[in-house]
Amino acid sequence: MQLSSFGHIVKACWGGLPRHYPHVELDIFVIMPNHIHGIIVLVGQQIVGAGFKPAPTVANKRHGLTEVIRAFKTFSSRQINKLRGTPGTPIWQRNYYEHIIRNEDDLAEIREYIMNNPQRWEFDKENPTKTRQARPT
Repeated sequence: MQLSSFGHIVKACWGGLPRHYPHVELDIFVIMPNHIHGIIVLVGQQIVGAGFKPAPTVANKRHGLTEVIRAFKTFSSRQINKLRGTPGTPIWQRNYYEHIIRNEDDLAEIREYIMNNPQRWEFDKENPTKTRQARPT
């Protein structure tokens, strides 16, 4: 995959997430022509629901995945639109797909999927130059 100037912006914004969110660690990541795949690890204590302990204060607040993805999309969109001279133009789809990785086997399978995704682009339903052949198994 040859990255365009927009792709380089996306890559830099992804790589910069841990500077903005110290509780974020990045794993495998790939940029596709019309989407990205990546694994974000949220480290440290995560509050998942109501409990008997007091709510965290602003000083120890850890942003959740929704905030991290929102920031990534915002940072990259602003820079891409600045380069294109199109301020405020939407770049990303409104939502995103997430999956909680629960064990090492799941992690290995998802990493393999992400690593091999560029080789499957030819058969992607969103690829405007998609090959009509059946997808190899």
